[in-house]
Amino acid sequence: MTNIYFHDEKITFNDLYFVCYMIERTARSIKQRNWYVVNSLGSEGLARQLSIAETNHCLNPDQVVSEWKQEYHLVEGNVDVTKVDSEYTDKVPTALQMGKVYARLIDSISKQGRDLVQTILNVYASPICKAIDNYNSSAYFEPSYVQLRAFYNGSF
Repeated sequence: MTNIYFHDEKITFNDLYFVCYMIERTARSIKQRNWYVVNSLGSEGLARQLSIAETNHCLNPDQVVSEWKQEYHLVEGNVDVTKVDSEYTDKVPTALQMGKVYARLIDSISKQGRDLVQTILNVYASPICKAIDNYNSSAYFEPSYVQLRAFYNGSF
């Protein structure tokens, strides 16, 4: 994908990683699912955020979350993905770790000739996201190729 502001620049994996990280961080801060944030940004918002990611990664992440909340009119929900059953796990992956999980999956799919923004929308709308975001299960730390196969199969 080409940067929408600087047509001679390509969107990099690091840009994608940053945007996925901010999606995760924003969703956690407002207690919503990731798909809510992604759908609120929409195609234009995602293209914009990918294009300015190189600049925004220099900002305080809390500032970016605050700006996203205001710009995309994000509202509080009641989903706390960080609440885990201590019988299954005591460790919750960080938003940064989950950003990388999603970035790898999206990157793998988009490298197959698919539009990056549409791939982001498709991945976060996929039923496998509920499994990946359930930290009581093992889906989030499965190897990338297993997650990719699950995406194409529609489940783990």
